[in-house]
Order: sequence, then structure tokens, then C-alpha cells
Amino acid sequence: MVTITDIHQARINIDDTISKTLILRSTQLSERCKNNIFLKAEHLQKTGSFKLRGATNKVKQVVKEGATYVTAASSGNHGQAVSYVANKLGIPATIVVPEDATISKINAIKTYGGEIEKCGITSNERLPRAKNIAQENNGVFIPPYDDSFIIAGQGTIGLEIMEQLDEIDIVVVPVGGGGLISGILTAIKETKPSIKVIGVEPETANDTYLSLRNNRITSIPTTTTIADGLRTSQPGSLTFPILQMYLDDLILVSEKEIKEAQIYILEKTKQLIEPSSAVTVAAAMYDKLGVRDKNVVCIISGGNVDVRK
Repeated sequence: MVTITDIHQARINIDDTISKTLILRSTQLSERCKNNIFLKAEHLQKTGSFKLRGATNKVKQVVKEGATYVTAASSGNHGQAVSYVANKLGIPATIVVPEDATISKINAIKTYGGEIEKCGITSNERLPRAKNIAQENNGVFIPPYDDSFIIAGQGTIGLEIMEQLDEIDIVVVPVGGGGLISGILTAIKETKPSIKVIGVEPETANDTYLSLRNNRITSIPTTTTIADGLRTSQPGSLTFPILQMYLDDLILVSEKEIKEAQIYILEKTKQLIEPSSAVTVAAAMYDKLGVRDKNVVCIISGGNVDVRK
């Protein structure tokens, strides 16, 4: 299992590639939510997403071990991150994306030097294809979330938040496969366990919610939630035990709530974020945290929105 030591090491490994992102605050959002709301601005990260942290940590590791070619399965952000790092390290990358991937994300992957292959809609379709391509070409598959180096890289966000804010009551994190939240959980709970960490999933992509309720990894059918980055079919075998150990709560939000939160952030803060991270703001806006006058940090990410939709 990933430890706080792994996360501190990841921070050193990725320091020359990632940016330490800002903490933003909106008075209007705080008043609306009746809490002091802070936004960890990972949409301002290089490539537009927190995914660069884990991808950098993992790709650097496999290149150190001799890899000369990598593949990934992604709805867009992980693929951009892997392409960016691979290009920086001078090796080719092929990214398997869903058939309905946004054009902005596909173009970004190409811009960073990645080759594109489309396959299916869900992660259960993309993952095997990306693994096969790697095997056929003597390459290495870079997992999107269920990997210790990926988890440790994402966990560096937790370290930054605790350094940037003196008083934190709750950190709210989007949940897909669980790489981001398991990393943040490890960083926070092994440093300041009094801070609550709450996950958020779409109601129509509630695989982690069901898994926690059933006390075992539980799969769901294909979903078409607007939060495309959270369309995993089930949590990871490495990430899920971390959630079971540390997670304080998991909240579900509707498609309408996600859309309205995304629009609210754009209108009130002038920040364009993806629906996949707007879930955290939705949880705060629609009083699903069940608290008042607390210092709440919402992780926002994904600056790669197709504005034509």
C-alpha cells in the first residue's frame, strides 16, 4: 500500500515537471455554500489536469527501468499527461481514447506528440486494448489510476493543500477509479488525520459508492454521465482498500447539479473546469456536506472543455 514516504518521494521526482497550483477563493461561492470554500486549482496545472502528477511519476519510473515506448487508456486528461511526459523524455506514446472523447482532448494529445486510437466508451473497453498495444510493441502500459506510482503522484496535491492553508476541516475530491482520492487520503490521513476527506461521484457512475456499501469491489454497467472522466466501471484493486481504510464519506450528485456547478464556477469565478471536477462544487453548493462555517477545499481540475458542446 502507498505510504506518505512514497508521496514525498514522488514530489521530488515530479518537481521539475509539474506546477504547484493555486488555491482560489470566491466570496459568492462561500456565501452560497454557507462555508469557507477554497478551490485547489488543478485545472491550471500543465496539460490542464492533476493527471500530470501521477503520469510524470510513473513514466519517469518506467523509463528509468528501460522503457522506450508507452501506452495509456484515457478519456483525455491522463492521455494528455502521458503524452506530455513521454514527449519530454523522448519516447513515443499511443493513447486509447473512447469513441466520444472531446475533440479538445484529442487535439491536445496530438499536440503533445501522442498517437490516438479510439475504442469503445468505457474503461473496460479501453484498458485491454491499450495493454495489448503495449505488449505487441514491447512497450509499457501506464495505468490511469490503479498503480502505486500514479497514486503517490496524485497524493502530492494533499501535501500542497496542507502547506497552503493553515486550517482545513474538509477536503472534497472527485472519484473515478480512485487514484486521486487514494493519494490525497494517504497524504492527509498520515499527516493530519483530523482533516475529513469526502469523495464525490455522479449518481449515474456510482461504482465506488456501491463498492463501499457492499464492502467489496462492485462493477456497474456503461454510463454516459456528463462527468466523462469519472466513467469507470469499478474502483481499482489498489485504490479501493485505501478508501475503505481512510475515507470519511462518499456523496452522490445528479447530472443537473454537476452542470449547474460547472456554470456557476464559470460565471462567478471566470474559471472553466470540467464536469468531472465540478462534482466537488456541486456537493458543497447543494448542501450535501451537511456542515456550516467550515473551511472546505474542493479539488477542481480539467481545463480541457469542448466549448462547442
